[in-house]
Amino acid sequence: MTSTRVVITGVGVVAPSGIGADAHWKTVLDGTSKLGRITRFDPSSYPVTLAGEVPEFDVDDYVSARLKVATDRWTWHGFAAAQEALEDSGVDLSTIDPYDTAVALASSSGGNEFGQRELQALWSEPDGKVSVYQSIAWFYAASVGQISILHQLKGQCSVLVAESAGGLDSFAQAARTIRRGTKVVLAGGTEGPLSPYALTCQLSTGRLSTSDDPATAYRPFDAGARGYVAAEGGAVLLLEDLDHALARGAEIHGEVLGWAATHDGRASRPGDGGDVEQYARAMRLALARADRATSDVDVVFPDAVGVPAADRSEADALRAVFGADTDVAVTTQKGTLGRMYQGGAAVDVATALQAMRYDMVPATNGLTDPAPGCELNFVRETTAARTSVAMINARGYDGYNTSLVVGRYED
Repeated sequence: MTSTRVVITGVGVVAPSGIGADAHWKTVLDGTSKLGRITRFDPSSYPVTLAGEVPEFDVDDYVSARLKVATDRWTWHGFAAAQEALEDSGVDLSTIDPYDTAVALASSSGGNEFGQRELQALWSEPDGKVSVYQSIAWFYAASVGQISILHQLKGQCSVLVAESAGGLDSFAQAARTIRRGTKVVLAGGTEGPLSPYALTCQLSTGRLSTSDDPATAYRPFDAGARGYVAAEGGAVLLLEDLDHALARGAEIHGEVLGWAATHDGRASRPGDGGDVEQYARAMRLALARADRATSDVDVVFPDAVGVPAADRSEADALRAVFGADTDVAVTTQKGTLGRMYQGGAAVDVATALQAMRYDMVPATNGLTDPAPGCELNFVRETTAARTSVAMINARGYDGYNTSLVVGRYED
């Protein structure tokens, strides 16, 4: 394996927690819930009425009128997060060969809101028609394509599709791309799951919370867990070849140390918590590739889906890897931000990097009473602590498992 080291030099967040890494971190530390009644459409006829929405997002701040009419809200968030990451990194793309730059993002379903609007226009009137952009705006690779065109990132570009696990797979793909010679890659993902059609599709899994109380609707690992609350947004981060980052004097937020992906080998079924062995295998492989032991891990950011069987399965997998009496710190903020699918995994990476930057481990939000079988060492209060190695885990519906290990950059 090549010795090329891959570091993270830019962080961009566009999520219910706010726009920008600093706004996101402030919300995480405050622990305030950002869940509320859906405003993107009237949800009164649906069993699910709550979601996590990006606050005070003005598309005109990030997207030209020409791109605005050709893209979906999901891609708008991608534009904004990518811009935040590029600005945070301080990289000057004009000084880099465009073929030494790339994009690797994840998406579960693409531009739902755009697609629904156009199809309704088509079928609502006898002479209905759709926008010329319908053929591309809904496509799950649209954000990758549009961002690569906007910033002239002409290297090997990719889109990862693995439900929530793809958000971490994008970092693995970006790291592999850099190890093959590319200098800079944008990675992460955003999601736009808040439209009537998209919500109907999500309801088919039986995993969404039907509670109308934002304070208790999404409670991962809790005895009162009843499913998750969907959310829009996500994060885009800038990954870079270490030598390139040092040569330009970049501030390094962290390093990608190792990763792994496995699959359960079966479709998800109602009440199925997922395969413990394959999930644990992903974690072990990621640690081995990172050349780190379980004792080196300071904190774990779990998938935290909030479905009782899946939460127990995840807790079992963590114990299988870290030991039955594990005391590794575990924290999640999904209970107050919502589940952003692929975007949520990328947001967890951003949170882990902020924890390293500020020497603070944020509290677990939405957890009061751990359910039987889910008794882990949850961080109950935000704690001042040095984090050198963090593990971020994600699982995708229908058996996807991914684990990513990131660390504090050490010279």
